[in-house]
Amino acid sequence: MLGFLKTDDETLVSCLGDPQRTVAAYHELLRRGPGALGAIRAGLSHDHPAVREGCCRLLDHLVDTDSMDLLVAMADDPDAEVRVAAFHALACDRCKDDACAPGAGLVLEPALRHLADDPDPRVRASAAELVGKFAHSDARAVAALQACQAGDPSPAVRKKAGWYAPGGPVHRRTAPRAGRSLRAGRGS
Repeated sequence: MLGFLKTDDETLVSCLGDPQRTVAAYHELLRRGPGALGAIRAGLSHDHPAVREGCCRLLDHLVDTDSMDLLVAMADDPDAEVRVAAFHALACDRCKDDACAPGAGLVLEPALRHLADDPDPRVRASAAELVGKFAHSDARAVAALQACQAGDPSPAVRKKAGWYAPGGPVHRRTAPRAGRSLRAGRGS
């Protein structure tokens, strides 16, 4: 493991920018868990974009409420790969509990802005995922997804926006089910 067991967290974070060490450093930081959050947060301001991207990817798994504002700020990073990683981390609920899932008030505005204006289609596609999380509860999200689906220059981005827009497969799958709690209580 390249001697990482005795390496401090800050050095491991800087190794995220080394193509020969990035995978091992990432896994070691992930293994160290919340104890490494201070170094990971500091890595979000590193000069090397690969380090910032790796820190965003780590925060996808280790995010806490203290890190959320920093992760939101990464959506405006000058590097497209960092923005993609930040939007993925903000949109992905798989590794977060409800306490850490960001609300619309924190993340919808930057996601709407990047969905409409980011020059990189991969960033717009990632922003569509985040905007899509609010398509059942916010009219701005619906309007933005429909506009993107109709007019984005990238066919891949138009397709992804269509998944999350009303009528799309993700939108249908994630629709709130009104009768679920009533049915659950009948058999008791």
